[in-house]
Amino acid sequence: MNRQFEEREELNRQDAKFAEEEEERGREEEGERGRSIERIEPSEELDDLAHRVIGAAIEVHRHLGPGFLEGVYEEALAIELRLRGIPFERQKMIVVGYKEAAVGEGKLDLLVDDRLIVELKAVEVLSAIHKAQVISHLRATRLRLGLLINFNVPILKNGLQRVILS
Repeated sequence: MNRQFEEREELNRQDAKFAEEEEERGREEEGERGRSIERIEPSEELDDLAHRVIGAAIEVHRHLGPGFLEGVYEEALAIELRLRGIPFERQKMIVVGYKEAAVGEGKLDLLVDDRLIVELKAVEVLSAIHKAQVISHLRATRLRLGLLINFNVPILKNGLQRVILS
């Protein structure tokens, strides 16, 4: 059991390192070309859904502010999404596959309209492992867009990351 835990932790470290390297490569390429890295953007409809979810998250943050545990924000965001008529599932279990075999399960904080992954955090600073988690969830579900939202910031805009699987 301890060995499995150590192996899982090593994989998490590798994912985090990969995310950091990708981010660094993006900054280098952006600096070299003087423009953003070319990405295949999600559809306008999916982008609109993401903006609606961000609007709901901003409303939650406006009322609660920073300082609560993640579960409080998840509950409040679920209420706000329901009020706005945005379909979602909480704590959605997903299958993690490896070479056509199921090797485990993961859990999404929110799956919005079966198209958008929302990962919630209430941490001091988002780190590369948090982004790696969203990327892994996107790969496992074969979805293209995820939102990483950290509520533990004075201004929610500073706690938002849009993650595109390209």
